[in-house]
Amino acid sequence: MSAPAPKEVQRVQVLDRAVQILRAIAGAEQPLNAFELARRCKLNRTTAWRILVTLEHNDLVARDPDTQRYRLGYGLMDLAQGADPGPLIRLARPILESVAAEVGEQASLGILRRFGFTYVDQAQPPAGTTVPPWLGQSGPLHATASGKVFLAALPEPERDAILPPRLERFTDTTITERAELDRVLAQVGETGFAITDGEHDGVTSAVCAGVRDGHGRLVAIIDVWGPTQRLERERLEAHGPVLRRAADELAARLR
Repeated sequence: MSAPAPKEVQRVQVLDRAVQILRAIAGAEQPLNAFELARRCKLNRTTAWRILVTLEHNDLVARDPDTQRYRLGYGLMDLAQGADPGPLIRLARPILESVAAEVGEQASLGILRRFGFTYVDQAQPPAGTTVPPWLGQSGPLHATASGKVFLAALPEPERDAILPPRLERFTDTTITERAELDRVLAQVGETGFAITDGEHDGVTSAVCAGVRDGHGRLVAIIDVWGPTQRLERERLEAHGPVLRRAADELAARLR
């Protein structure tokens, strides 16, 4: 009898099924319950339930206690933090360079972390209007363009869970009222880009657009930022569609 192929030796059925369930949750337009997941993955209901219990215990899925439906859990974000961003950076680099050349400002790439984005690459414009590097850094969600993109992508209950009761004021233009922030986030959902106009430090402004993967999940952002005296709101608004197209182009390369 011939030996089984290497792939057959290495695969573990229960892990295959767990991955299948995670992908079913990720690809669903609406959260699914255990019965629906079992049917979609063609699994015995008991098997599906046991896998879901294990995934939930490890924070890889989250179960709504009222509806008993599942979403992907924040534990996946913790795992993703250990992923090598190199392939994404290589895909994004020509897009960043194109954006920097078109708008005449530094263009940056941020990747998703647990509660926001961390910048991992940037491209300078040919004219040399550079700004200090922001690699490895992030900022407050309600006072940065990337933070607004992140918040706009969240369901309202999750947004409520991570925002503090009082929004901290950093400058005179910082949004501190939840009603105003919700209105701005709704606009972000409509336009596909977010703006911060001196709201964090009073001297820099930015415009940012989100990058989504094949399942519609927000995974990265592309943004442009610079001195507020140079990046007035009118310029930020004009750059918004450029950033949105760039983010869409990167999203297409990820599929």
